Amino acid sequence: MNTPINRLDARFAKLKADGQKAFIPFITAGYPTLELSSALLAGLPQAGADIIEIGMPFSDPMADGPAIQNANLQAFKAGITVPKILEIVRAFRTTDNETPIVLMGYYNPIYSYGIMRFLDDAKKAGVDAFIIPDLPPEEDEEFRVPADARDMFVIRLITPTTNEQRLPTVLKGAKGFLYCVSITGITGAASGNANALTRYVSQVRLKTDLPIAIGFGVKTPEQAHEMAKASDGVIVASVIMDHIAQNLGSEEAPREGLAASTLAFTAALAQGAHKA
Repeated sequence: MNTPINRLDARFAKLKADGQKAFIPFITAGYPTLELSSALLAGLPQAGADIIEIGMPFSDPMADGPAIQNANLQAFKAGITVPKILEIVRAFRTTDNETPIVLMGYYNPIYSYGIMRFLDDAKKAGVDAFIIPDLPPEEDEEFRVPADARDMFVIRLITPTTNEQRLPTVLKGAKGFLYCVSITGITGAASGNANALTRYVSQVRLKTDLPIAIGFGVKTPEQAHEMAKASDGVIVASVIMDHIAQNLGSEEAPREGLAASTLAFTAALAQGAHKA
């Protein structure tokens, strides 16, 4: 019996074979509207996305800065719910069955939805992995083990302050890739130091074969390039949310051409990462 290959493993294997780095953009489900977030999702692969991270809005996103906090609030106003998030993914899968989808969210909505029900519905929708910032490795077994059983991964987070004593705990049971948070603080803050991150990533590589993607504070194609050179991929989030916010009209209504301009903006970031 062949073991199914998660789309994340397949994508990173292909990127490695091609000598390329992963570009991983982030969008918030339902922001600025349900329709526009679906349009953005559909267009991201053509804009250079190798993997897509989708934010699941939450009322208290403690790891996120103002850009994503605002996107969460606007998504709630637009009527986003967990079932609608999964429906957005399901619709995407009708035309794209290869690009990996990672849901990023906090544990409370998942727990309230029901862990097994959520995992079953996410699997049917076409989700590949999860990032859950408030679920530490010591306490994620009740979610990670049944996710593994469904061939879905829980992505672990590391930072340059994750020391040698802590790292084995983070790596135990880790799959997909490691999300290296480049700074201490919230999303959208100052960028990390590429040289320091290169040294840190090199140290982590001695302990694991998992790909390492760097996120937090990447705002320009040049920064995307530098962070991709230091790792196996780069994650870009807040600056994309900022671009959307800056192109909303009165009462947060999207201006004409917002989807196209956001995808063009994202494509420039992707080009920076892919030059690494």
